[in-house]
Amino acid sequence: MPAIVLIGAQWGDEGKGKATDLLGTRVDYVVKFNGGNNAGHTVVIGNQKYALHLLPSGILTPNVTPVITNGVVVDIEVLFHELEALVSRGVDVSRLLISANAHVITAYHRTLDKVTERFLGKRQIGTTGRGIGPAYADKINRLGIRMQDIFDENILRQKVEGALDQKNHLLVKVYNRRAIEVDDIVENLLSYAERLRPMVVDTSLVLNQALDAGKTVLFEGGQATMLDVDHGTYPFVTSSNATSGGAATGSGVAPNRIERVIGIVKAYTTRVGAGPFPTELFDESGEFLRANGFEFGTTTGRPRRCGWYDAPIARYSARINGVTDFVLTKLDVLTGLEKIPVCVAYDVDGVRVDEVPVSQSDFHHAVPIYEEFEGWSEDITGARTFEDLPDAAQRYVLAIEAMSGSRISAIGVGPGREEIVVRHDLLGL
Repeated sequence: MPAIVLIGAQWGDEGKGKATDLLGTRVDYVVKFNGGNNAGHTVVIGNQKYALHLLPSGILTPNVTPVITNGVVVDIEVLFHELEALVSRGVDVSRLLISANAHVITAYHRTLDKVTERFLGKRQIGTTGRGIGPAYADKINRLGIRMQDIFDENILRQKVEGALDQKNHLLVKVYNRRAIEVDDIVENLLSYAERLRPMVVDTSLVLNQALDAGKTVLFEGGQATMLDVDHGTYPFVTSSNATSGGAATGSGVAPNRIERVIGIVKAYTTRVGAGPFPTELFDESGEFLRANGFEFGTTTGRPRRCGWYDAPIARYSARINGVTDFVLTKLDVLTGLEKIPVCVAYDVDGVRVDEVPVSQSDFHHAVPIYEEFEGWSEDITGARTFEDLPDAAQRYVLAIEAMSGSRISAIGVGPGREEIVVRHDLLGL
């Protein structure tokens, strides 16, 4: 059976949790391979809503093994807070596995994230302040703490001392903050050791053995393509690889084992934080999308910036990720609009550009070129086949499918887990 990668194809918040949930009963492992608790998945099961930040959304599906792999940075306090919250609601979390090579977010990472962002002033990136970037920076600078280090007090102390030797100078002399005590960090991390021990394993080995045994493994990306540190709107990006290639490096599963890549796109576009956003709306249309789509961050609570569907971004994501199938979410949010504009290209200094510009300056100044489609007023939340949708909704879906570089295989028509139209099997079976 295949390895399948599921990624966000815009700037995040596309509804990846719903797509994972759709596949949940048909996969054996759900893997989080990048990011930390700076992303959020909201999954609705019956009348219950679950907001997950660090855990793979597959943890809500019985008989699925949820896995956090080496590409993730883990805030252990957040990890146990989420686990305890799920246990209190009757969710079995005993199957969770965590890579011994996953890096740990410490208190000093969170402190540095907040003070450096404030120090940037007008040049702020718009981070969540949760220590994600500083933890990845330590990983690349070879100053990081890994999960396996928590089980060896001597190694842990040496690594914390090495990290703080530099950081305390920065905190005290540049940011006018108090130095952080080595003992406080070491004591905090050691306090979790025994609770972590049953979860921490060689996840690369586990996943490869699972694939060898014919199991289906779903890799669930945090954030999205346009926030990828290499391929997104740099520097207004996350600190990890949120594209399909990140699934291989972030898990230790080879790329030739990945058979399908599912890209999630909203029927419109949103983003959180700073950075270019060509179709962003500042009028009543933007407020309509924000209110009807309840566009507030799962993790931060921040209002999301809202805009129309951007076909060049969808094509870019299809190309970068090798998307085999798109899942189009929140089509129901557009109900009630008389006209629905779609960005089909950009005007950059008077020149039509059909693809996402490689130049950040060009993308920042890109003006969307729109094509308008008829809207619909019928309630579509009860639709379960493509033919159940109003004619105008069908035409909208087919039009953006033709522009987006891959087929639209499923369509979200409401927030509930059953409120979805499936056109093509996402496992390719």
